[in-house]
Amino acid sequence: MNIEAVGKPMNRVDGHLKVTGAAHYAAEFPMENLVHAVLIGSSITRGTIKSIDTSAAEKSPGVIAIITHLNAPKLKEVAVMMKGGAAAEARVPLLDGNIYHNGQYIGVVVADTLERATHAASLVRVAYEEQPFVTEMEREKAVMPMGEVGFRPADIARGNLEQGLAEAEVRLEETYTTPTENHNPMETHATTAVWEGNKLTVYDATQFTFGERKALAQGFGIPEENVRVVCHFIGGAFGCKGSMWSHVPLAAIAARQVKRPVKLVLTRQQMFTNVGHRAETEQQIILGAKRDGRLTAIAHKGISHTCSEAVGEFVEPFTVATHILYATENLQTSQRVVKVNKGQPTFMRAPGETPGTFALESAMDELAYKLNLDPIELRLRNYAETDPDKKLPWSSKSLKECYQLGAEKFGWSRRNPTPRSMRDGRYLIGMGMATATYPVYRFPASAVTKIMLDGSVVVQSGTHEMGTGTATVMAQVIADVLGVPVEQVRFELGDTNMPNAPVSGGSATVASVGSAVVGATKAARAKLLDIARADKRSPLYDIPDTEIAFEDGRMFVKSDKGKSESYADILKRQNLKQVEANFDVQFDEENKEYSMHSFGAQFAEVHVDQDLGEVRVKRFVGAFGTGRVLNLKTARSQMIGGITMGLGMALFEETVTDHNFGRIVNPNLGEYHVPVNADVPAIEVYFVEEKDPHVNAMGAKGVGEIGITGVAAAVANAVYHATGNRIRDLPITPDKLL
Repeated sequence: MNIEAVGKPMNRVDGHLKVTGAAHYAAEFPMENLVHAVLIGSSITRGTIKSIDTSAAEKSPGVIAIITHLNAPKLKEVAVMMKGGAAAEARVPLLDGNIYHNGQYIGVVVADTLERATHAASLVRVAYEEQPFVTEMEREKAVMPMGEVGFRPADIARGNLEQGLAEAEVRLEETYTTPTENHNPMETHATTAVWEGNKLTVYDATQFTFGERKALAQGFGIPEENVRVVCHFIGGAFGCKGSMWSHVPLAAIAARQVKRPVKLVLTRQQMFTNVGHRAETEQQIILGAKRDGRLTAIAHKGISHTCSEAVGEFVEPFTVATHILYATENLQTSQRVVKVNKGQPTFMRAPGETPGTFALESAMDELAYKLNLDPIELRLRNYAETDPDKKLPWSSKSLKECYQLGAEKFGWSRRNPTPRSMRDGRYLIGMGMATATYPVYRFPASAVTKIMLDGSVVVQSGTHEMGTGTATVMAQVIADVLGVPVEQVRFELGDTNMPNAPVSGGSATVASVGSAVVGATKAARAKLLDIARADKRSPLYDIPDTEIAFEDGRMFVKSDKGKSESYADILKRQNLKQVEANFDVQFDEENKEYSMHSFGAQFAEVHVDQDLGEVRVKRFVGAFGTGRVLNLKTARSQMIGGITMGLGMALFEETVTDHNFGRIVNPNLGEYHVPVNADVPAIEVYFVEEKDPHVNAMGAKGVGEIGITGVAAAVANAVYHATGNRIRDLPITPDKLL
């Protein structure tokens, strides 16, 4: 008898490949005649190239080619992701000698070894005409974004803000700031490009194989079917690999020019300058409330930085969560951007919600103190029973249960609400909480399922494995649809020769690709059943399909399990090697009858050294309502990863720019601090059981991003409770507490 696979804490199906080194990442595909490319970056922040002297580099041993704007083929413009394309930047690489930010790629050196290419790149001499630049985000230079902000207008009003503030008996108005942060996945970006005539194959670390295929085809002016993108595994991404950056076409340019496969791997330093980051934000929150805590008005406005118009525009949508978290009739949000000479910002784990919940949830904590209310109670008094913006019911919402479960597991009742009232020797103890949220995104996707003669099942979709466990949860879902052991299922991904799949972003892979996988698997099952029902030799002949069940790799009559046969028997009798079915899934996002979001509650306990200002997070509890949990182990792992990243945001992470020269001064993991084991306490993750029949066929909402939201606010609120010092500028470092 089959035991349901979905929901169980299964080990990863690709775990053995990874720990034995058999999993091939983008830089690890063996190639004959392979050569290496190294990128040359600009040493100035803005200006033009007057001359490039490559003579010494060309004479260096092993050098095969040096490509600059002077001899590079001119690619065609490619649509950027914010306008429906896949490119991260509007600028065509090596188009001209204009410089828009420090480290911008100005050339590529190709040599027979990585070491020789690296040395030759250091020999290239460039003369510049420097121009004034701006790297500081100054409010006076803020302008209206050219496009939407998180699929919404830059300015939105609901109700009457001024009237709501006039009705308020208590008012809070504060400013919160978050710095530039970098993704820093373990695997740096890497691309291996191979041409065979007019056909290009790219092995790349990407979250969007099909988008990259389209972008490369557009750029090189070749048919899409002439481009193949392969990405079997990604060593972490967090958004920076969600769109195509310029190193990818540069690797392809180099491969075409030298007529050999070219491998290009970014250095850790280049990861800070050329493949995106989370934009710096400055956010103003205004809250108006009655004495009983009921909100009469919310205003959330502010600025973030973007790059110059020649590179494109990305707006960090930090106001999006404010629209749906709390029930108030009067709300106003507004965002502006400041154009600076930095690399282009991009998506970074829960873009918008992550910095936005820091500001909003910090402000809610401050309001709770002003009202002398428990922070959870304040949130409950403003609980949104329906979507305040869209006036739609939630497809499901378990936030109240998350507050209750999280508070119980954390021991919130032990908290003395008075700041600086809890101690352990020299350490001040603080407890803080915040709300977490992330929307449900769903994109068109396709899959093919093949039920094989030997009883195994192969399902394909060109999606991605970023370490989240995609292949594992898909295998669990397939196993349950067919009633077969997971060991008989193989889910293949990461190749544009497979059915189409969307970008793996927005926590949408399970909802999107999973729905296609379920559809394809049910369709293949139905095909096989139709064959049996039409065959007089089958015990299932002419039995209505409503009377058939599936278990242990067999089809049987519900009322008589003796009438059954295996999938393999059906295929064997028909002399078929396999039966297969394709399925394409579409979602009507324009006419949704429900508002779809995940919610959670984050709880932090900190110990602060009152003499040194050092903050240590001693305990952290997160409780979440995310629909059906497909794999308890991988889901818990995603939440722990998100919370850990949030701890980094709260206490450590900041990309520092020297505004005199426009250079990043800490472009490495020695000086850009991320949490290490000693910084991370035991993190407790709990899931509230939540049934949601509306989001997709599996009832799953996705868990990749909600875990980071609210974490920084929970820590900041705990620090205030411990010290009485309200830190509104991240990260919370000792100097801000002394």
